[in-house]
This record gives sequence, C-alpha cells and structure tokens, in this order.
Amino acid sequence: MSAPDVAILGTGMTDMSRRDLALDTMAYEVVHEALDDAGISPHELGLVIVGNAMAGRLSDQGCVRGQTWLRKAGLNEAAIINVDNSCAGGSSALHLATMAATVQDRPVLALGVEKMWTGSRAETIAGIEDGLPAEYRYDLHERRHEDDNPAGSILMGLNNSWAQRLMAEVGATVRQIAAAAAKAFNHASRNPLAQFQRSVTVDEVLASPQVAGVLTRLMCSSFTDGAAAIVLGGPSVRTPATAPRIIGSVARSGNGLLDYHDRLTQAAESAWEAFGLGPQEFDLVELHDATAAEELYALESLGFFAPGEAGPATEAGATGIDSPGLVVNSSGGLVGRGHPLGATGLAQVVELATQIRGRAGARQVAGARTGIAVNTGGIIYGDAGFVGIHAVRAGSAA
Repeated sequence: MSAPDVAILGTGMTDMSRRDLALDTMAYEVVHEALDDAGISPHELGLVIVGNAMAGRLSDQGCVRGQTWLRKAGLNEAAIINVDNSCAGGSSALHLATMAATVQDRPVLALGVEKMWTGSRAETIAGIEDGLPAEYRYDLHERRHEDDNPAGSILMGLNNSWAQRLMAEVGATVRQIAAAAAKAFNHASRNPLAQFQRSVTVDEVLASPQVAGVLTRLMCSSFTDGAAAIVLGGPSVRTPATAPRIIGSVARSGNGLLDYHDRLTQAAESAWEAFGLGPQEFDLVELHDATAAEELYALESLGFFAPGEAGPATEAGATGIDSPGLVVNSSGGLVGRGHPLGATGLAQVVELATQIRGRAGARQVAGARTGIAVNTGGIIYGDAGFVGIHAVRAGSAA
C-alpha cells in the first residue's frame, strides 16, 4: 500500500504517568476523546481495530479484548478486530485501519491500549518476553550473565549487544547514548501526557543504575500504562481539507534471516520507494527507542544519518525540538513519553498529528508539516518480528 488517501480526523491519548486506570477506562477515555476531536458519534464508526499485547497474561483477558473494554462505548454493531503484535500492536492496528479506511464508507478507528503495572514485575517482564519465540527466549535466558545484566531482562541484554556493536563498528560513545536519553527526558518534560515530567543531565543518565552492560536505567524505556486512538476517514468520508493525512503505510515482518537493523533498513527502503519521499524530506521522526542506544542505531539504519553520524549529531543537540533540522521523538519517545506496548505505534502518530496541527504547546516544532513514525514489535531470532512505518503530511489547506 503506497499512497492512501486517508485523513486523520481525530486523536486521543491518556496521561502515561498514571498507573491507576483500568484497561476499559483507558480504552473508553481515548476513544471518546478521538471521536470528540473528529466531531463524530460512536455509532458512526464502521470498523474498530484494537492493538494489545499483554492482557492475556496480566489481566485475564485472552480473547475479545476490544469487545470487552468497549462494550459500554456506544459503538452499536461496528465490527471490532483485535491485533496482537507485541510492541507493534499499535502500528499494526493503524496499518490495517489505514487499508480499511480506503474502502470504507464510514470512519475507522484504531485503538491501542496496554496495562503493564499489575503488581508483579516478574509477570510484566515475562509478558514482554512473550514477544520472542519460546525456544529463542529460553536460550537467551540460559546465556544471560547476571553480573552484566542485573535487571534480568534478556531484551535489554539484546539491546546492550546492539549498543556494543554500534560502539565497535561506527565509534558511538556511551556519552552520546546518554545524550540521546537526556534529550528524550527534555522533550518529555514539555509533554503533559508523558510518563516522565522531568529533565535530566547526561551525567545523571550515566550515573543511574546499570540495567545491562553499558545501558543504565535512564537509557531504557519503562513499564507504562497507556492508550492512544486515531479516527481515520477515507475517500468516501467527508473530511476537512486541513486534516493531516496518512500518505503512506508500510509493514514488513522478519523471519530470522536478517539482523534486526538490516530489517529496519530493508523496511525503510521499501517505505521511501512507496512514499515517493526520502528521509531528508521529513521534519519529524517518532522512532522505536526502546533504549537511547537504539535511537542512534535506528536513525542510521533507517537512513536519516550516515553510519557514525547520529551520535555526534545528537550530542551536539542537532535532533532536539529547538534545532532547525530533523527533530527526533518530540514526544519524548519510548524512553521519555513511555512505552505501553500495544499503544506505542499509535501514540507515535498521535504526536505527529499533534505537531502538524500546531497543537503541541511547549514542545511545538516550528513549521512541522511532514512526519514519519517507525514502530517495531517482537524479536525473531535476532530479526525484527514486525516493522510498521507511517508517513503523515499536513492537509492541503493547513
């Protein structure tokens, strides 16, 4: 799917600093916020697609999750389809919703919702690790060295191995990684819906507790409760000319035959061809920074920077909100805004739409008209399980 004509009619997102909301409360809240923003009633929706990863393990709701959480939302008989794609449930739901909107004669809603704080850290870690094949997961646990991975997270162990590779191959430094984290917290401190509402210094990032290898606590995304929703209108739905538009939606899945970052490169090359745009033509990128090191690696793998250039640019402040060039994760990203697995991909696009509509307040990027979101989910024997890429552009009269 290369050139959809799909308008973003409305968006909604929860305050990701909260841990007290139930799944149905979060889902109801963001759906109605997005519908109110779009100016439509719940019964006008033609289709709802819901992304969630962990409710089967953590909340005793293995199936019909969307139907359960939205039963009081007034949707009447709109079909609800549930999607599980680990950390990429949100972008998976949006990809399907974008395709559906091109042929639907009514608006389509994409919803992502996740509750990760349930009282058991071990169960939450296990739920996150469900995004790996069982045999691969067991092998990684067998090979984990406790002294170098005190947090006990095999996924952070993988991220540390990637960070080490980035440092060895292109000369990235731990201080550059810490600078990416400090930028994330700075951006999040300007975002009233972000999980973290404070700025930190590079030295504070470096001094925070070790998680795995070179990665410290403040370099890593945290457990997050949250939800995000987007209402879409296709060609058969009357839409305002000023509404931001999804101009491209590309999805790819890995099978263990490529390295994770080679899969990112492959998916990005497909996206540039499909969108008819290159990485240099975007004002904003929201990317999947499960760790601050991953931000640097992904920027280079996706083609926004040449190998070895993302770290120095980040340390120099060239990717921050107030810089004249590409702004990276104006929301605060996964490190700062938070990473509620099944909602993250949608939260990224909510941020792009908010920026393009000029509604981002203290974090507003001047002149933002084009943005791209990159969300990944699952690790399949070192490969990315899913890569979802969405491009958003300002409306014609914006």
